Amino acid sequence: MATPRLLAFALAPLIGVLTGAGVVLAVIGGDGGATTEFAAGATLALPSVVLGMLVAVRRPDSVVGPLLMLVGATAVWVTVGDLYASAVTRRPDLPFSELYAALSQGDWMFLYVPAALLMLVFPDGRLPGRRWRWAIAGLLGVPALFMLITAFDPGPYRPPFESTPHLFRLPEPYLPVLRVVGLALLPVFLGLLVASAAAVVLRYRRTTGKAKRAQLKWFALGAACLPLTLLLCWASYLFLDGPDLVLAGLAATALAIPVATTIAVLRHDLYDIDRAISTAVTYGLVTAILLGFYTAASFLVGLGAGRSSPVAAAAGTAICAAALSPLRVRLQRWVDRRFYPDRQAVLTAIEELRDRTHAGQAQPEELETTLRTALRDPALRVGYRLPGASRLVDATGAPVDPGDALVAQVRLGGHDIGAIVRGNAGSRELLREAASAGALLIEVVRLRIEVSRALGEAEASRTRLLHAGYEERRRLERDLHDGAQQRLVSLGMAIRLAQRHLHDGTVHVDGLLDRWVAELAVAVTELRQIAHGLRPSSLDDGLGNALVMLAGKVPVPVTLDVAADDLPEDVAMTAYYVASEAMTNAVKHAGPATIGVRVTRAGDRVTVRVSDDGPGGAEIRPGAGLAGLADRVRAAGGALRLSSPAGGGTLIEAELPCAL
Repeated sequence: MATPRLLAFALAPLIGVLTGAGVVLAVIGGDGGATTEFAAGATLALPSVVLGMLVAVRRPDSVVGPLLMLVGATAVWVTVGDLYASAVTRRPDLPFSELYAALSQGDWMFLYVPAALLMLVFPDGRLPGRRWRWAIAGLLGVPALFMLITAFDPGPYRPPFESTPHLFRLPEPYLPVLRVVGLALLPVFLGLLVASAAAVVLRYRRTTGKAKRAQLKWFALGAACLPLTLLLCWASYLFLDGPDLVLAGLAATALAIPVATTIAVLRHDLYDIDRAISTAVTYGLVTAILLGFYTAASFLVGLGAGRSSPVAAAAGTAICAAALSPLRVRLQRWVDRRFYPDRQAVLTAIEELRDRTHAGQAQPEELETTLRTALRDPALRVGYRLPGASRLVDATGAPVDPGDALVAQVRLGGHDIGAIVRGNAGSRELLREAASAGALLIEVVRLRIEVSRALGEAEASRTRLLHAGYEERRRLERDLHDGAQQRLVSLGMAIRLAQRHLHDGTVHVDGLLDRWVAELAVAVTELRQIAHGLRPSSLDDGLGNALVMLAGKVPVPVTLDVAADDLPEDVAMTAYYVASEAMTNAVKHAGPATIGVRVTRAGDRVTVRVSDDGPGGAEIRPGAGLAGLADRVRAAGGALRLSSPAGGGTLIEAELPCAL
């Protein structure tokens, strides 16, 4: 087990024994005041003892824990000593009274030793350098020597030991030298205390790591309670004519120092320490200056109106109230520049960008670059949340994925408008302040993105309308070509065939004329339907019947196999036009003996296959009928495949999507 931890485990029972001795003294002879002081001292020592033990357990190789326990033990020692002195006046027969009377005359220096040692070795339990060993020797040796010198001083003891005989005596010739040495030790000890405090400052300046700097800042924050206690003392005597607030300040100090020290050692990244120091220093300075204003105003007004006049108090209060807001703002800026430069840099950069944007000299989209520079984070991103969108986007519209990075949400008017995403580790509190300060700029950029997107969508809509008009004209062209035109072509071919057989008497003219008139009527009807954007009327009874009617008009035997009759309208129309165009091309260009048409459905796909036994060699050429057919199939979300090897016939296969 590490030596510092063993020391802590040894101190714990000793502190317990000391506390128990105080309880016994309070019972057998302590007066009410001393007993109350002992209870208060033991209570104030409890945080240091408990938290010191915690640090010793968690950091067994560091002496910070035992020293923190010693800081608490000194409070118990002082109050137990006062309680013992009080008990001696009631019970003069208590043991060691003469020894305690002699040694207690100069033991006050030891009260400062644990805190001074803690400052020397904080935060890692080691001295700033080998040369600092003299400080340890001085802090331990000077108080011991001073205590011995005061014990040999023949002068009267402090109350209540005025009548106690001196236990230690020294020949008269040595007394002047003894007193000179004793007086000389006072500035030496003060210098040691100053050196201990300077060790913290020196260590901070030499340290470059963020972790150690944060630990030292936490320690300094706890130590800042000491001067704040002096301010409370001033305010207490100024307003209450007594030390009531001083006790509260001492209690706060007894709690703040061990808590800050423990956080510094164990969880220094728990909170933004720079922000905490900035706030503490700002309000400490504001309090000190306002107390000065109040004191001066009350004194000056009291010269004319009387010292106890309410006019003096009212004047002092009015001056303090008038000075509070501007004073706090100016002090906050000064303190931030000195103690919290990152915050000052960020807020100043945002404010300057806001002013330049208002003056038309900058664009609000520069916020991301500004924050990257101020926070020294080249990977920082500013994301904007658009209405109805679940993801963040940057100023260009590209998505921003926070991942596991540090994120500060930006809110304005109760709504989430964006976020600032750190690219490296940093202060969460500082990022929140940046988000709050830049909220207005982020809202402006967000609105500009929305306007830009709306304009883009309007332009895209106009383009789509133009494209739709063009596609509609293409569709009408294909419908005319694949529908009514094919019917008229078939009719012309039938008329030409009848013309060839008029002279041999094998043609029934009246029947043919009736049939041709009917075909022309159907073609006219289809043209009217196409003009109104409707499908061919033959599809009214289903794709199968429409293909039967279409096959009956082809002068070549057609084999039909339709196993998908119940199709959506758009799919049925596309399948019909595929079959019509494929059969027309076969009759027109291939001269086949037979044509086969097969329509099948498998799940959400419909397949149309048109084959012939012609010579093959067909291909899809731009501007030809098959090219238009391929466009139609593609527009429907399908695919057209052509297989036409020379001498092997032709197979046209169209695969169309069909929702279940």
